[in-house]
Amino acid sequence: MRDNIIKFSVLVFVIFLDACKTEKSSSEENDSSFEERLYLDQEPPSLTPKPFAPDLVTTRGWEYSGIFSPDMKEFYFLRQVEGTKEQEFVVYKNEGNKWNETVISARQGQPFVSPDGKTMHLGRRYKERKKNGDWSEIKKLDAPFDSLPIMRLTASSKRTYFFDEFKQDFTGDIRYSRLLDGKYEEPKLLSEKINTGKSFHPFIAPDESYLLFDSEREGGYGDSDIYISFRQQNGSWGNPINLGDKINTKAWEASASVTPDGKYLFFNRNMGSDNYENVDIFWVSTEVIEKLKPKE
Repeated sequence: MRDNIIKFSVLVFVIFLDACKTEKSSSEENDSSFEERLYLDQEPPSLTPKPFAPDLVTTRGWEYSGIFSPDMKEFYFLRQVEGTKEQEFVVYKNEGNKWNETVISARQGQPFVSPDGKTMHLGRRYKERKKNGDWSEIKKLDAPFDSLPIMRLTASSKRTYFFDEFKQDFTGDIRYSRLLDGKYEEPKLLSEKINTGKSFHPFIAPDESYLLFDSEREGGYGDSDIYISFRQQNGSWGNPINLGDKINTKAWEASASVTPDGKYLFFNRNMGSDNYENVDIFWVSTEVIEKLKPKE
């Protein structure tokens, strides 16, 4: 009788181990399959920018501000509704290793998902990630952010805000605000190295090692160009560096960001007239950033 109990116990244990192996194998297979289908199944670029997801995201119309969630399973962007002047907020979600499109709403602001994935910033408004994975209803930031004319707000892993202030005369500057003792400090202007009166759409690296922004300034290639400033050892910001003629052209380039995995730089380029009827989302390898890093 005792031998039978032992044999039965061993059999149950073997079945349990086999089930665990099967579950692990299935999980690894799903993860591997997802890895193969990253970036909306698009072939990644090298050092030459190319339109992101032609005919799927990038078309002959107006598409703007493409960003991924930290888990790389959601891609958010804005686009103009064909045949109208209206703009809508769109997401592609990877569900069952298939990318599905959903129109979330009319435009609510320029989207950015915080590095921890818990907050979607929309300028001076935001949404919070709920336990079921959905986003909350839209909320407003507290003072002083609620009254500022913010176009784009991004946040570092330290939850420091970097944002622009757009004014009616088409000028603006970039400010930052740190979270100190659970409360955000009064926003401060970045130095004149960054701010020229026409500096917009900041993207702060999660570790705050660099800042991307666009600006129209002397020495550029024409219209607004994308620049990068690296954090110095003393905590200050280095002189802005133009990302060069592969990224910047005579046209308007703006609103740069880096994918959460750190591999690709996304940005926008005006491919149409001065009416901006055809703005496209481009992407390029972040090697372009690595090549600009100061040599230590």
